[in-house]
Amino acid sequence: MEQIKIMDTFKSISKPATGIYKELGSKFLSFAYPVSSEEEIKNILACLRKTYFDAKHHCYAYRLGKNGENWRASDDGEPSSTGGKPILGQLLSNELSDILIVVVRYFGGTKLGLPGLMRAYRNAAADAVSNSEIITKTVFRQLVVHYDYLLTHEIMQSIKESEAEIVDQCIDQNSIIRLKIKEDAFDSFCNKLSSSGATFQICD
Repeated sequence: MEQIKIMDTFKSISKPATGIYKELGSKFLSFAYPVSSEEEIKNILACLRKTYFDAKHHCYAYRLGKNGENWRASDDGEPSSTGGKPILGQLLSNELSDILIVVVRYFGGTKLGLPGLMRAYRNAAADAVSNSEIITKTVFRQLVVHYDYLLTHEIMQSIKESEAEIVDQCIDQNSIIRLKIKEDAFDSFCNKLSSSGATFQICD
């Protein structure tokens, strides 16, 4: 059976970026942000709503996590699936995560219809993505290893082979070391630790 490789990288953006789309007098301002938590997203949304208080709609979508497993799309009062869904579609088509895109709409007096709204939100989000710097982020896991001093050479060799990064350590008769390691090497490294007689705790 072919072994499934665990990917430890994903695409995101390095810094905030903006975009814009105009149609029939309506203006759609788009804002893309690198984010890592829902709390951070709430703060950004609150700030934008305060800054652009005179806009009727602040539609948005976000994805968090390596696989974008934590996500949400909001139409913020627009007809169902005409605002948040097109924005989310841009995140999915560009395979981006740890990102929030907000599109602020100023109504120009002429209704765009459902297809027009979807097109406008999609194009505004796409413009923000095109103005962003796309980066590759690496997923790390952390763990604390406890081992007898006599195992030091073996433990250090495993750390080197697995390209793990030492965060901090205390070496004595009962040594403790905190490590950061790429997700695709995590399981193999833990197996080596178990075989050596060391014990470890996985940090969330």
